[in-house]
Amino acid sequence: MTPFLVQAAKICKSFGDTRAVDDVSLTIAPGEIYGLVGSDGAGKTTTLRLLVGALKANAGDIHVCGFDIRRRGEQARACLGYLSQRFSLYEDLTVLENIRFFAEVRGLQRDEWLPRCMEILDFVGLDDFKDRRTGQLSGGMKQKLGLASALVTRPRVLLLDEPTTGVDPVTRQDFWQLVIRLVTLNPHPSPESGREEEGEPVAVLLTTPYMDEASRCHRVGFMSSGRIVAEGAPSELRAALEGCVIELRGQPMALLRQVATRMEGVEDVHAFGDKLHLRVVASQADRVIQQLFDAIPAAGGSLVTARLVPPTLEDVFISLAK
Repeated sequence: MTPFLVQAAKICKSFGDTRAVDDVSLTIAPGEIYGLVGSDGAGKTTTLRLLVGALKANAGDIHVCGFDIRRRGEQARACLGYLSQRFSLYEDLTVLENIRFFAEVRGLQRDEWLPRCMEILDFVGLDDFKDRRTGQLSGGMKQKLGLASALVTRPRVLLLDEPTTGVDPVTRQDFWQLVIRLVTLNPHPSPESGREEEGEPVAVLLTTPYMDEASRCHRVGFMSSGRIVAEGAPSELRAALEGCVIELRGQPMALLRQVATRMEGVEDVHAFGDKLHLRVVASQADRVIQQLFDAIPAAGGSLVTARLVPPTLEDVFISLAK
């Protein structure tokens, strides 16, 4: 029996002449958070829609919890919880009514859905707002309600499409704490005692535009033009650029960029807050730093510092995008 809850092998999806997903393969194990990152239009959302069965792949195989999504789609979808990028709940219904709707659509009876809905609302921190109309919730609370609706059937696999986009930093942190609890404990109350017990850990696949969130994932896949061009643990991906990133501070920024771009051994220059990050050939890093201290003052600029720094996932992302 496979140890993976999600298995996708060489899946493809085209819209006319556009290949949105091109030969993508990935696996996700129980208790694992897999982050899918990439530029807009890279194919991330289409990949999630293929995995959930909302779109039919032109080629390739998808198995969720051992079920083939084509041949046994209903069984596969029963194992899935899906939170789409766009808020899709009913704003005229209350928080509890929305979750009840999704529970009953999945066939849960009242003696099942009511305790389960209250359990999930407590888990996401919305139990005090169960009678509030959904349209009156903040953006962060709507995202938590979306997660609660996806969890009501206790799925083994959770697919989240940019779940924290547009919410404040505190809500992002709260949301991530919920996700981490799901993959480590997947808590639920015991029917006998009512106390929280440990269930089977879920597998989470999420897309995110935030590199700090990607760094929290166990594995990250970088998508570009429908393909996964790099995959691995965040530490592994950063290691590929070790000794290749120079941080440059000084004034004026435009002059610093112009001088650095022309130097031999410099492969790319991009803004990183109030400084520049230079991606260089590792064997030439020391020479480039020395030349910067000579060339920038000679060009009329002011150089504060030029030093090697540990690469970030943002550096990796920009490198792969280039």
